[in-house]
Parts: sequence; structure tokens; C-alpha cells
Amino acid sequence: MVHDLRMPAASPLMRGLQIASKAVAARIVGLARALKHRRDAMILANLDDRMLKDIGLTRSDLRDAYSQPLWRDPTSILVERAGERRAHRRRSLFGLPSAPPLVPENGYSVPPTNRPARFAV
Repeated sequence: MVHDLRMPAASPLMRGLQIASKAVAARIVGLARALKHRRDAMILANLDDRMLKDIGLTRSDLRDAYSQPLWRDPTSILVERAGERRAHRRRSLFGLPSAPPLVPENGYSVPPTNRPARFAV
């Protein structure tokens, strides 16, 4: 006599509960990680402005990061801001323009006027 050792297929309700519990657990883990990063990033608030500048941050970056809701990770904003400043510094070291010009170079021309220059706007 051979016994079938396979488990019966889980009911759709059990599968749904498993999926829901995994989603809730992932949210709780994400919240715990965001709170830990927020607590770790509080160390930055104790640094002076010179030290913040060395890592590419300002006080306003810290304020922006901490103004996010509690469930959002503040370090993502801090990493983004520091990266932007680092890229800007790299461009300026190599003499590349750090911002686009105000006036486009291609296809820009002054519209013709028939008025004297003192009346041109």
C-alpha cells in the first residue's frame, strides 16, 4: 500500500492570507528601516556647517529630509542632494558648464524691428 505524502493544495483563502501577511510584514520592515535611518541621520544634525559641506550637504537639506513623513527614509533625499552637488563639483573642475545657458545657442535670433533702438523692448 503506497501513501501519498504530498500536501493538499492550499485553498485560495490561505494563499490570499499568506500574500497579505507578507505585504504587511514588508511594510513593517520598511517602516522599521526608515525609523532606524532617521535615527542614524540625526547624527548629521549635530555636525557643524563646515563638516556638512565636506560631505555635500547643507542645513536646508537636513530640514527637507526630516520634513518627510515618518514612514519615508530621509537618507534617500540626503544621498540625492549630495550626489547632485558632487556631480556639479566634478563638472566645474573640468571646466564644463554646470547649468544650461539661459539663451539657446542654436536657432536663436533677435526679431527684426522697424523701430529705433530706444523704443525696442
